[in-house]
Amino acid sequence: MKVQNITDIDAFFKMIANCEGTVELVTGEGDRLNLKSKLSQYVSLAKIFSNGDIPELEIVAHEKEDVERILRFMMNN
Repeated sequence: MKVQNITDIDAFFKMIANCEGTVELVTGEGDRLNLKSKLSQYVSLAKIFSNGDIPELEIVAHEKEDVERILRFMMNN
């Protein structure tokens, strides 16, 4: 799924931490970073903010409940 306009990064990563399964960020090169890993979170943030803007992000959640959780977060934030 593609997500945009994440304004509260802390709340976003807290929501990801509450997901049951694996949640991955797909980079422009096709690499997948596990967003539940603190190291991957720092790497993804550095990459996201390197250009000074927040691009559209592609996220893959492996559990149906996690997809629903992410969608609820995006609609409410």
